[in-house]
Amino acid sequence: MTEFHEPVDVLAQSTRNYIRAINSLKEELEAVDWYQQRIDGATDEQLKQILAHNRDEEMEHACMSLEWLRRNMPGWDEALRTYLFTEGNITELEEHATGNSQGVFRSSGSTGGDLGIRKP
Repeated sequence: MTEFHEPVDVLAQSTRNYIRAINSLKEELEAVDWYQQRIDGATDEQLKQILAHNRDEEMEHACMSLEWLRRNMPGWDEALRTYLFTEGNITELEEHATGNSQGVFRSSGSTGGDLGIRKP
């Protein structure tokens, strides 16, 4: 795999799996984009319907990868519970969830030097 930014032998197996899931998610989202553009460009109605069906399948695949990340990679569950399936201004949700106007997630007891990454 060429997606590793550090030597593979220093990466935990869990990190390697996170990378696989994240790359798959990116690929599925890219496919959604491609299909949507093709739908807009197609002039045949039957072809548009087929492309829309294919686009929707890619959305399903993206959601599966995202759900795997939520279940397995620390931080995803909390972030997704904060933002998904909500109403109103998204940045206000962020401010409410984080307790600050910069929207940086902080774990409890943070000294401010944790890069804003939430810990499980």
